[in-house]
Amino acid sequence: MRITQVRNATLVVDYAGKKFLIDPMLGAKGSYPPFAGTPNGHLSNPLVDLPAPIGEIIDVDAVIVTHTHLDHWDDTAKASLPKGLPLFAQNEKDATAIRAAGFTDVRVLSAETGFGGVTLAKTPGQHGSDEAMEKIGDRLGTVCGMVFRHPGEKTLYLAGDTVWNRHVEESLGKHAPEVVVLNCGDAQIVGLGSIIMGKQDVLEVHRAAPGATIVASHMEAVNHGMLSRKELREFLEEKGMAGRVLVPEDGETLRL
Repeated sequence: MRITQVRNATLVVDYAGKKFLIDPMLGAKGSYPPFAGTPNGHLSNPLVDLPAPIGEIIDVDAVIVTHTHLDHWDDTAKASLPKGLPLFAQNEKDATAIRAAGFTDVRVLSAETGFGGVTLAKTPGQHGSDEAMEKIGDRLGTVCGMVFRHPGEKTLYLAGDTVWNRHVEESLGKHAPEVVVLNCGDAQIVGLGSIIMGKQDVLEVHRAAPGATIVASHMEAVNHGMLSRKELREFLEEKGMAGRVLVPEDGETLRL
């Protein structure tokens, strides 16, 4: 497989001859306001430019939207993507919203969804701590991850926008992935802490999946992300994890 880190949680995954675009946030640098109630509220999103032309990024076979927050599914993506492109959503609520934007081939993911010989399995996640979900669960919403399977490829698990919890631990145990992508830029909400993984969460995944290669995504692109690539790399060196955790730059392609 090949995984291209585009920007934020946006990836292009070449897997078993099919090319998937994950969580497209394609707007120009600074085109959206900062997220309310979060750190660095003076910074507009996204913080950086796309590393490639949009036409190149959207030249794919299908799109997967793990949830419809702005930094995973934005207006530029809605305007740029071909309306007939197969698009996978986590549930019927998200599918309905995506269809309302004019998309005609919107499919709802399940525990076993097929596409071109690839099996896609939806996995659960939680977009913050129990306390955060109790206080602002309506805002944080429902999220999902995804497992890719094919006889000719390693099993790939994209955890999505989640913190380390039993959902992730159980998915690792159930699917035994050989490659794991973590959204680990430590996005935070003031007073409620992290709503995606930070470096300690990466350590927990590293311990729970000792045979897997881990890829760090969702970094240095939105105002509330508090973990830099530099800090994560230093942590990985300190903990002896650098050999198994990859931290790609925007535009970088990993061959796994």
